[in-house]
Amino acid sequence: MTLVTLTATVAAPSPVYPLYQAEWSLGPGVLSLMFAIYVVGLLIVLITAGSLSDHTGRRPVILAAALLALIALVILVLAGGVGAVLVARTLQGAAMALGIGALGAALLDFAPPHGGRLAATLNGALPPVGLAVGSLLGGVFVQFEPDPTRLVFVVLSVAVIVLGVLAFFLPERHPRRPGALASLRPTLSLPAPVRPVFFAVLGCMLASWALAGLYLGMGATLVRGIFDAPQAVVGGLAIACVTGVGALTGMAGQRLDARHVMITGAIALVIGPLLILAAVQTGQLWLMFLGNIVGGIGFGGGFQGGLRLILAEAPEADRAGLLSTVYLISYFAFGAPCLLAGLLTPTLGLRTVVIGYSVFVSLLSAVALTLQLARRGTRTVEIEAVRDEFARS
Repeated sequence: MTLVTLTATVAAPSPVYPLYQAEWSLGPGVLSLMFAIYVVGLLIVLITAGSLSDHTGRRPVILAAALLALIALVILVLAGGVGAVLVARTLQGAAMALGIGALGAALLDFAPPHGGRLAATLNGALPPVGLAVGSLLGGVFVQFEPDPTRLVFVVLSVAVIVLGVLAFFLPERHPRRPGALASLRPTLSLPAPVRPVFFAVLGCMLASWALAGLYLGMGATLVRGIFDAPQAVVGGLAIACVTGVGALTGMAGQRLDARHVMITGAIALVIGPLLILAAVQTGQLWLMFLGNIVGGIGFGGGFQGGLRLILAEAPEADRAGLLSTVYLISYFAFGAPCLLAGLLTPTLGLRTVVIGYSVFVSLLSAVALTLQLARRGTRTVEIEAVRDEFARS
């Protein structure tokens, strides 16, 4: 629940961005910067402290993440201009970076002996669930509440406080080990046994998060600007279609072969953006939602399948650092293309930028799909791991 809430705090501002834009007379580049700036905090912390909980234990790092998330939400409640929002978003990135590795590793720590597959699935499914919850919550508050730029952040602040208190009493399953200060040196944790699988699934994971970034950063503006749907809840629902369907897809596919799940996701990531492109060209809102649903299947299948294959090879002592590396690359793909799109929008126009973004994601997915199909003669790591586990039992 803490992982869902932490991710929800990142997504909740998305439906609020058009209100900031109208109130403070902001251009699309500034709007995208407000979304993508959290990548700065996220990258800095993931590179330095991503594996910290492998040395200090999970609980101290989870509590630090909750504290940073709370401070960011308080700043958003009090925000009176762009500067405050940028500071809050940077802190949200730092909180996300601290929390996602430690909480994801804690899920694996608490998993029963034969529950590794479910824990790996939850690691991939819960962040998209949080993104869906946060975007829907933000959209509902913007649409129906009297103080939409503040009240949603007050509600989330209370949730973070409650979950922070619960995390304080969380049993510590991961023993402390020396090297906490040394682990703060900027580095990426990618153990040698994981590297072949990691690079094989990288393209699909990048495409998955790039599509999600389009909607978290520009979804509300897209719905208003191209499809003439001013209701904020529609913008929140458009975002939730991608992230929520992604989470459901990951959960539904947990008992299926991870490589097949990923290939299915890659196919959907080729088709979904093309449907979005057609929706932008025709102005049909229903077609955009269809593209979002198909893209959500791609988001869930592409990311979940790849993550499960990676975690099947992860050494127990390096779980948090490895998860931090995976999410560093994923969230970079989540934020950087959207920032570039926002900077190009004033020159090229929103419609042209969205079309170009959709083509980019579709092509990246097609390349990833081609690479996976070229490896069809190989056996997935997860199959080997499950077979060995069955043999031991």
